[in-house]
This record gives sequence, C-alpha cells and structure tokens, in this order.
Amino acid sequence: MMDIEEFREYCLSLGDVAEKTPFGKFARRYDSILVFYVLDHMFCLIDMDNFSFVNVKSTPEEIDDLKLTYSAVAKPINLSERHWIQLDFNGDIPDDKIRALVRRSFDIVKEKYSRKKRVNSKTR
Repeated sequence: MMDIEEFREYCLSLGDVAEKTPFGKFARRYDSILVFYVLDHMFCLIDMDNFSFVNVKSTPEEIDDLKLTYSAVAKPINLSERHWIQLDFNGDIPDDKIRALVRRSFDIVKEKYSRKKRVNSKTR
C-alpha cells in the first residue's frame, strides 16, 4: 500500500507539478489539504492528516465507469461531482490503478490549459 511520501513523489515526478496547501486561509481545518497543480490548475488533492483518499479530475464517462467497477469510489469533497472523483486508498482499487488515474487527471488538466494557452497566445 502506498504511503503519503511515495504518493507525493509520484505526483511531483509527473513534471511541471507544483504543490500547495491553499485552503487553510478559508479555515484552519483545511490546513492539511495538499493540492497538486499543473499549469496553475489543480489535478489532485489529498489530506495529509488523513491519507486515506485522493480526489482526482476525470471525465463524466470515466467517473460513471469507475463507480460501476469499484466500491472504493466516492463523491469528492467540495468539488464538482461531474469532473472530480474520490478514490479510497484502502478499498478495492489497486495502487497501480490509482497512479494511472492520477496520471490521467494530470493529463486532462495539462491538455485543457495547454490548449487555452496556445489559443490565447495566438489571439494576441
């Protein structure tokens, strides 16, 4: 089973990834939420004090498939249920699959915001 340092190293290894704890400014209880970013946009987040789940970005179709395939899938905390999903580390989703879903989330966000950057630079 993955530990928090192994998970963190994996996220940072994806390239051009930043990590922040941005939610503490809203309430102290959110100080432990660690968010990973690509191109200044979130692609996954974990709770450092309760490392039992990760929230990742996905597509609505993939989310539906994951819900049908695994019982360790839940509604994300304070995120859009249409584009985010929570994965339980202690459930029936293998670590390799969780890593693949984190990578998929990274790719979704990177592609979306790389495309926007290209379009914005062409219109200037």
